[in-house]
Amino acid sequence: MKHLLRALGQRNFRFYFIGQSASFVGTWMQQIALAWLIYRLTGSPFMLGLATFAGNIPILFLAPFGGVWSDRLNRRRAMMLTQALSLIQAAVLAGLTFAGQIEVWHLLAAAAFLGVVNAFDTPLRQAFLLEMVGSRENLPNAIALNSLMMNGSRLIGPALAGVVLAAAGEAWCFLLNAASYLAMLAALAAMRLAAAPPPRSGQNWLAGLREALHFAWRFAPSRYLIGLVALVSFVATPYASLMPVFARDLLGGDASTLGLLVGASGAGAMAGVLYLAGRRGAAGLERLIALAGFSAGIGLVLFSQSATLWLSLALLPMVGFGIITIAASANTILQLVAPDAMRGRLISLHIAAFLGVMPVGSLVFGLLAERFGAAATVAAGGTLCLIGALWFATRLDIMRNLLAPHYAQR
Repeated sequence: MKHLLRALGQRNFRFYFIGQSASFVGTWMQQIALAWLIYRLTGSPFMLGLATFAGNIPILFLAPFGGVWSDRLNRRRAMMLTQALSLIQAAVLAGLTFAGQIEVWHLLAAAAFLGVVNAFDTPLRQAFLLEMVGSRENLPNAIALNSLMMNGSRLIGPALAGVVLAAAGEAWCFLLNAASYLAMLAALAAMRLAAAPPPRSGQNWLAGLREALHFAWRFAPSRYLIGLVALVSFVATPYASLMPVFARDLLGGDASTLGLLVGASGAGAMAGVLYLAGRRGAAGLERLIALAGFSAGIGLVLFSQSATLWLSLALLPMVGFGIITIAASANTILQLVAPDAMRGRLISLHIAAFLGVMPVGSLVFGLLAERFGAAATVAAGGTLCLIGALWFATRLDIMRNLLAPHYAQR
């Protein structure tokens, strides 16, 4: 257990872990409430996909610039700004819902606004991890624990949202999310950080982005990793935006059923990041990524054909485990091979591939679900995920040879 939680030995990371955990729980509560409210108002799977698209498409285009931003500014101060903006949008949603004035376009606009904020906040958070733990030795564990809190919140937040939705309605979920950002602001204010190196200012934004793109393409492991992450994000993650369809129409449930389904996926993701946190090194992560791709693909194909709640709850952990293990393991490898001055930018490319491609897949798969049904659409996504995992597995030897010197150096 001491090895599993070693990054928590750093005071600054402990504050971050506590504050961000509360914030992530609130964020998941808002996501579930927003999806449920949109489906309640419209009854449209396409609108669910459109909401996910609006909330994440800014990341695809803006996260790389967010990475440049994170390599130039004081990361703690910049994060305090992004957290304050996130608080404001949640408070506005709560106010409109309590007043009975909420409309679908309000929900879509709030999702898009939060997506713009997250495009800058997410690279900041990832690049900030090294400053909080102080050494690369603890960095893989910090990345895994960061994923652990994200996916622990996926287990707690949706279940809590289901209870709050049933008892009090969507407005209270939005209000609780607004309050959760206060915990993260307090954690950032309490940190004691070493003096950061002066930000780079001689290079313009586009040149800085081109430098990161050149590095990512020239180094084969980063090219393979980012490519697989983008594929999985496009074909596998859209099942989450269709979850209300499975909960209500295919399994005959309600908001509580939706919370259970999302929570089951979160439980699998938690198992994945707990395993990653307990690892003592990065060697072998590329093989684990290939296995995780097969887990996600098989889980999706079988889940799409399930007609009972208990079987769905048994299959979704395979999906959650696979997707988060791919994303977190790729993040770890990229952070270890990235030059210090380029960390934020290289991470931002990973974020754009994972969170930015996701809305495109959600929109496309939402349209396909309208035409062919949610079950057939998710099954097709799982099949493509399996093909991607097989493609990645054929490149494992190349990756091992190129990554081994970097692991030894770090």
